[in-house]
Amino acid sequence: MSRAVQCQSCLSWGSWMQRSLSGGRGTRAVHVCAASVPGTTGSCFLRKILCASSISLPRGYVGYQGGSGGNPVRPSSSRHSQSHLRNVASSDAIKKHQKSLSAWFSHQPNEERQFGPSFSLDAVHVDPVIRESSLEEILKPSPDLTIQEQLQQPCRQVISLHSLFDVDACGRPVKNVVLYGTVGTGKSTLIKKMVVDWCHGRLPRFELVVPFSCEDLSHSHAPISLRRLITKKYQHLRDVVPVLGASNLKVLFILNGLERLNLDFRLAGTELCCDPNEPVPPSAIVVNLLRKYLLPEASIIVTTRPSAVRRIPAKYVGRYAEICGFSDTNLQKLYFQMRLSQPGCSGEGSRGGSSAEQENLVEMLSRNLERHNQITAACFLPSYCWLVCTTLHFLYFTRTVPPTQTLTGIYTSFLRLNFSGEVLDSTDPTNISMMKYVAKTVGKLAYEGVMSRKTCFSEDDLQQCFEVEMKTESELNLLEVFRSDVFRFFLSPCVQPGKEHTFVFTIPAMQEYLAALYVVLGEKKTLAQRVGKELSEVIGRVSEDVAVVVNIVSKVLPLRFLPVLFNLLKIFPRYFSRLSGKERDAIAHTMAEELFKEEDYYNDDVLDQINSSILGVEGPMRHPDEAPDDEVFELFPIFMGGILSRRNRAILEQLGCSIKNLAAFEIAKAMKKTVIRKSHKGLPPSELMDYLFFLHEFQNERFTAEALRSLRALNLASVKMTPLKCSVLASVMGTTCHEVEELNLTSCNLDSSSLRTLFPVLLRCKALHLQLNSLGSDACQEIRDLLLHDKCVVSSLRLANNPVGEQGAQLLAEALAGNRSLTRLSLLHTALGDGGAEALARHLAQNRHLRELNLGYNSLTDAAALRVVEVAKKHEALDKVHLYFNDISEDGKRALHSLRMDRDGVRALVLLTAGTDVSDYWSHILSVVQRNLPFWDRDRVRQHLALLLQDLESSRSQTANPWRKAKFLRVESEVKKMLGKLQDGTL
Repeated sequence: MSRAVQCQSCLSWGSWMQRSLSGGRGTRAVHVCAASVPGTTGSCFLRKILCASSISLPRGYVGYQGGSGGNPVRPSSSRHSQSHLRNVASSDAIKKHQKSLSAWFSHQPNEERQFGPSFSLDAVHVDPVIRESSLEEILKPSPDLTIQEQLQQPCRQVISLHSLFDVDACGRPVKNVVLYGTVGTGKSTLIKKMVVDWCHGRLPRFELVVPFSCEDLSHSHAPISLRRLITKKYQHLRDVVPVLGASNLKVLFILNGLERLNLDFRLAGTELCCDPNEPVPPSAIVVNLLRKYLLPEASIIVTTRPSAVRRIPAKYVGRYAEICGFSDTNLQKLYFQMRLSQPGCSGEGSRGGSSAEQENLVEMLSRNLERHNQITAACFLPSYCWLVCTTLHFLYFTRTVPPTQTLTGIYTSFLRLNFSGEVLDSTDPTNISMMKYVAKTVGKLAYEGVMSRKTCFSEDDLQQCFEVEMKTESELNLLEVFRSDVFRFFLSPCVQPGKEHTFVFTIPAMQEYLAALYVVLGEKKTLAQRVGKELSEVIGRVSEDVAVVVNIVSKVLPLRFLPVLFNLLKIFPRYFSRLSGKERDAIAHTMAEELFKEEDYYNDDVLDQINSSILGVEGPMRHPDEAPDDEVFELFPIFMGGILSRRNRAILEQLGCSIKNLAAFEIAKAMKKTVIRKSHKGLPPSELMDYLFFLHEFQNERFTAEALRSLRALNLASVKMTPLKCSVLASVMGTTCHEVEELNLTSCNLDSSSLRTLFPVLLRCKALHLQLNSLGSDACQEIRDLLLHDKCVVSSLRLANNPVGEQGAQLLAEALAGNRSLTRLSLLHTALGDGGAEALARHLAQNRHLRELNLGYNSLTDAAALRVVEVAKKHEALDKVHLYFNDISEDGKRALHSLRMDRDGVRALVLLTAGTDVSDYWSHILSVVQRNLPFWDRDRVRQHLALLLQDLESSRSQTANPWRKAKFLRVESEVKKMLGKLQDGTL
């Protein structure tokens, strides 16, 4: 009977989930350490040790003492040998070895440097929960507990970091420890932490630590002795190796990733060997070390995934220990507190407000964890804690976006750090990579969920996805390994009341990423497409041999139909290549349809959606009986584009998921017919932001430039323009140099740093809307520099409802003096005061191009208003000045009314009347009032409207023209209607 059927195939998916979540709860310590995560240079074997989980997560690490069986007989030694031993233990060789290992671990992986501040092992470290286990517990399912129950129950048999090699319950010394955990629990980080501690004298139990990577050992089959193997990997130990086995040197061997090795403990498979000088295959060295036949005094710690625990017979194991991750929410909070509070987390050039923002992020995240939302279940795995912090850093502290920094890149790198090209089962002849298997199976589940707008999956859904096509022994065995080692990494029980027995993706965005990967890899094929591809490959491989045979036979025998038959056979691969082209068109079509779904047009943009999924939504919780909102999958097409970028394809190639250059080129070519065409229709602001973010993720400058040429107007009003979004907009627009007719950034939470980031884009905009952004004098400095730039093309600038103030007005006045492009400037309700108006008037004479100036609602008095108008009379182009809703007296209004366009060259808009007639601009003034009422002082607006109404009634009484009276009555009714709504609070 197969391993799969024999052991666990009868278990439900829920049972497998509960087994992987049975860790329980316990609070661990915080350690101050003295080493970092490894880099990318150095000896091959250490690279293999670290590559699977080289991120510096607070996943903890295991402790140190132990082995199996009884205490072997130790050879007697003289005082001289003991003295020699002490000398060896403190010799220069071991010190050099420690220094070498410490230097190796000081290198940070690229992901740490690329996606946020360093969180190295020499800073702070949170230990995960480690639970003592047994082989019986590994082989049988644990009780059927929900996520909440597992997070709240006390953990049984918690073992501390430094107690792994203590004597067992029967008082026997422990020499061999097996440390196991599913993908993402931090096995490799624990090993790195152990090595770092030994290098810095925090592991006094052992005088020598020798780490080995089982992946590295699996690539070598040539016989080699243990001593030669050690010196080959660690040349500094040449002087120490000769005394191994001949002294009481306390040695710890670390074997990381045992699942990579195929070990045979049968005597018929692996002979006994007790001589460290005898050359044998590396797997035989490992087997005899674990048997305690070779160097019986040595202690050994083995890390492995759960599926490979049984490869070591139980009689050779002194203690089983399971890494349970952060099964206590306090550990999760502690990690986030330390990670997000690290110096430099807010990026270079950050100001004092950033620390408050960091504290606010930690507080919001803590509240979300306390609610036991889905993120609590996700952060059960320390790897996902890293992903959460990295995503938050990307969302909040990204000031500039280098090409390598994309959301898709974060997820792709996250998978590389956790899977690192590992095969799912080293004993399986197919050697399928773990990530490829995930893309084919979990990706299918994710895609079907996206298409049906579903995030919760039942047992039947999982069986349909994973088991319906299982036909061979090999497939069942692979499924068994996947369920025990990987399933929990991607899917976890739903914490929503009433759905405890369904499953959701650990992080919502992971569903969309895997669905995108499933589609882009071409796994979404019909049966005819699969059969056609296989048949085409077979025919293509044999066509050359058939050609040779046909040519020989046709010369000997007069069979003229053979060449014809052969040519017919060659048609099939050509026909199938055309079908492949249709498949690429289908991928582009899917991308376009999902990117521009009209039912998603008025959702938040995707970056805000990700932020809400991590930090939660503040406010009252939804009632359990309340109908849920429709699921939104707007990241799905964006991830499809991101996966096609060159850098992400290179990383996926390392994970065994190959996307050829030709396929990416053909998909991009097909996208021009679909994506760009659909983008021509007007998009709401949030959808436009999503489209710009898609272009950024795609990382194809030629495609982006072609897509943007058709976008002459960009409306991003009310989109919260975070530093990241500003950087994305600047990066995407930087691919072209065409002028933008209009850029609407009204109510976008802009500040001076945002304007600085967007500076190259703003230079190219003719009409620029910056209303309602709390832009003060510091932002006016940026606007001044913008308007004085020799490449500035801004002709219309709206700064209404910003706290510009007198100081800001001075800067804008300087800009007006030197600017040659601006024709319309709106400073409506910008708190200018008389001082600001005077500053503008002083510099206005030096301007030659301004045609319209709006200074309404700025508390201007008669002197300032008349001063501006006097300068405007002499201006070459300025013909309209808006002065309504200012503190102008009746005498001042009469003086302004006396202005005539034909005589004075300027018109002042103060009231709704023009002598005994209605002003031509009455509707414009009222529309401005109505549009800005939510941001103005309503009492003051009511007073001004009452004055306007009095002026209308007075002017109406002075005219006898019935037509003019009718016009007055119409305008009066509009003002009265607005006053009534103000009184009722409905406006």
